[in-house]
Amino acid sequence: MQQRVTPEHITHLSEGEIFVFGSNLAGMHGGGAALMAHRHFGAVWGQGVGLQGQSYAIPTMQGGIETIKPYVDEFLAFAARHTEYHFLVTRIGCGIAGFSERDIAPLFAAAVSMPNVWLPQGFLAELL
Repeated sequence: MQQRVTPEHITHLSEGEIFVFGSNLAGMHGGGAALMAHRHFGAVWGQGVGLQGQSYAIPTMQGGIETIKPYVDEFLAFAARHTEYHFLVTRIGCGIAGFSERDIAPLFAAAVSMPNVWLPQGFLAELL
């Protein structure tokens, strides 16, 4: 299986590529990857979940891992239904939210076999 690794720094997207970032439920995209998504990839101020422009928000600031998992599951189901897109998952939850790759990576275990979902190298290192 060819590993699909999200680039460490994403400055532009091709058609059909979606920037997947960690957000807060209020959609206040003020820092980190959320700010990048807002400034460059169509993230909507005030929308903290789901597809918006060429980005997809997964809330990570509302509690522990158990509160993030349902949103990751929702994202994976969305990605499975939308194979026309390539999803570039950033290190969601591993910046401002304060989680480690070891904490977050297991939530994305099913994505390893999804050809349209790319994961950060650190997540893959935890999963493979």
